[in-house]
Amino acid sequence: MRHTIPTLDICTLSETRDSEFVMERFSSYLKHHKNLNFPHRHNFYHVVFFTEGAGSHSIDFHKFSVVPHQIYFMAPGQVHSWNFEGNIDGYVVNFTNEFFQSFLLRHDYLERFTFFNGISQDSVINLEQDLTKSIKGRFEELLALKNPMQKDLVKVILLQIFLLIDQYNLKDKPYNQPNYTLLKNFQKLIEKHYTEFRLPKEYADLLFVTPNHLNALCKSTMGVQAGELVRNRILLEAKRLLVNLDMTITEISNELNFNDNSYFTKFFKKQAGITPEEFRKNAFINISAK
Repeated sequence: MRHTIPTLDICTLSETRDSEFVMERFSSYLKHHKNLNFPHRHNFYHVVFFTEGAGSHSIDFHKFSVVPHQIYFMAPGQVHSWNFEGNIDGYVVNFTNEFFQSFLLRHDYLERFTFFNGISQDSVINLEQDLTKSIKGRFEELLALKNPMQKDLVKVILLQIFLLIDQYNLKDKPYNQPNYTLLKNFQKLIEKHYTEFRLPKEYADLLFVTPNHLNALCKSTMGVQAGELVRNRILLEAKRLLVNLDMTITEISNELNFNDNSYFTKFFKKQAGITPEEFRKNAFINISAK
């Protein structure tokens, strides 16, 4: 029997069959969708703000403890699952990439936010009490907007939430606009070229900087060198593909542009500590346990 990670469409999670936006209290959402604890991915953006509860959830194979006043953000394509304990409540927002496109001139506006960069460690944020009160108030405002004609107001309030949390997220981090822009552009290039470009020099050339400058920037802001960011992205995609049992190891190796299986296996084991086959076996056990 074949097992794959399903990709959910926003319409399947909307009681009103809205094709762009879903907003609900999280407790009600869980009652309506009781089977969503299994590993899955979305073709839309997904935001959950916990006001109470415990347990755990994972995003792209990184596990996080659930605590009140925690918010997490997911971009399309990321894999996640959860295992909650006790009463869980909060707010959930799902929206498509197109939801903001007719509203904002910049089609890439959401990419400016640190928590929508596709890196799971950046997408889970524990908020301080003062900010929690403000964010909760805005989610309540969203719930009160029932008229479809108020969609522009929904977008404004959502952007307020994103901007407040992004400001909070950056407050203790060194912020230099040119360096921040360069780092974001590097991350965008990785997303676009990770299967063809493996060396920092290749990205440095595209960014018109030296490899040393790119490495120093990544080390000072991310704590790792530029090459590690590229390898991490390749490893993440390998893991996403490995949980799809419809693809062979050879097909995955080819998809990621490795010369042969042995090279792919050596790369994966060096980065993950286990072989692709071992990772796939463990992932299958976890999926079956759900």
